[in-house]
Amino acid sequence: MNTLTIAKRVMKQLQGDRRFLVLSIIAPLIIIYFLKLLFDAFPSPFPITDFTIPISAFILHFLCFILCAILLVQERTRGTLERMLISGYRQSSIIGGYTIGYLGLATIQAAAVLFESLWLFKLDYSKETVFILFIVIWLLAIVSVMLGIFISTFARHEGHVFPFIPLIILPSVFLTGLFIDVNALPGWAAFIGKCLPLHYAVNIIHEIIKPEYSLSNTYLDFIILTGYIFFLWIMASLTLRETA
Repeated sequence: MNTLTIAKRVMKQLQGDRRFLVLSIIAPLIIIYFLKLLFDAFPSPFPITDFTIPISAFILHFLCFILCAILLVQERTRGTLERMLISGYRQSSIIGGYTIGYLGLATIQAAAVLFESLWLFKLDYSKETVFILFIVIWLLAIVSVMLGIFISTFARHEGHVFPFIPLIILPSVFLTGLFIDVNALPGWAAFIGKCLPLHYAVNIIHEIIKPEYSLSNTYLDFIILTGYIFFLWIMASLTLRETA
């Protein structure tokens, strides 16, 4: 009940902050449009279809992480989290409530990003493939929300969030297989890449967009990507009281 109470409060708060809602949905769409302009300027042999959905997923991953982390830090600076803890709310209930509260927004963002990418780049996939791609991007968006919540437990104000960008987000660009197979990287770099959730989302997307794909090749990646949600939920619950 406490979890649902917090989730309802978060959803009402999001509905009341129209500027944030517009930014959350419009910002990734604008960036993907810029990606379209960039790809149109590349030479013709460039395999655009191999990179469109993975990069679009990364854009959503980045923005969900940043926006969610900043919002949670604002909750801390207002004293909202502290009042919840003093009132007897458990850490797991607080984290669960915020996660459920942001779930609807993450779903809208995932759908908007995927369908804009399909439309702008004129990608022709089967309905089954589009559905699986949506599930992958949706799971990645939820992982991003959980990552933002976890990181926010270490931040006292919004400025503390930004040092985590080069530590977490930028390595995701270079080390997760977004542009090059991680097995082509040095061993230590490949290890770091495989510790980041984007790696498993990219693996699934690369498999799914093949003309003939096998879901059996993606089961482990799906399990690990989903496991990040629960892992980050546990870690955020354990660290919330210590930093409140």
